[in-house]
Amino acid sequence: MTRNLYPESVIKEDMMKMMMGASLLACSLLVAGATSAVAEAKPTTLGPHGYGAVKLGMTTKQAQATGQIVKKLDGGGAACSGWDLKKFRTPKNAVGLYISPRVGLAAIWAAKGVKTSQGIRIGSTYKQLKAAYPGIKKDFHGYYVVTVPGNKKAYYNFTVTRGKVTEYGIALRNQDCFN
Repeated sequence: MTRNLYPESVIKEDMMKMMMGASLLACSLLVAGATSAVAEAKPTTLGPHGYGAVKLGMTTKQAQATGQIVKKLDGGGAACSGWDLKKFRTPKNAVGLYISPRVGLAAIWAAKGVKTSQGIRIGSTYKQLKAAYPGIKKDFHGYYVVTVPGNKKAYYNFTVTRGKVTEYGIALRNQDCFN
């Protein structure tokens, strides 16, 4: 028969400490996981200077160095090249952003779930759009256009169909990739 060298109260105390430590560890992992899940679930922001590390005006080399873009359409030297954000791939005959040889990263289109700094996203109503950007105007192409708050070198352009935002992007005022 073996005999325990420690009194039963010491063993219980040590076990209790170990269980509490394990519980605290489990709770902290659970909270950290929940925080990560919440952070991933939140929509990302497009503006006022771009999308995350991908900034308006960046050269092709600078934009590629972010590791967040992938080329889809070669511009052939003098024309704009078409790219996608790796996180938000577009369909075969579309691009998510343009890079101009003259002005750099010229425009980025928003993916579903991406919002402006004022909270507008694909699916927002025209009423919400007008409230967020009181000075917004409809241009001759039919897009709603407004200077990006916090970046007067850029503008947002919104497509509104049946009272809802169906597409939008951010572009440099001096971009030379599209009308």
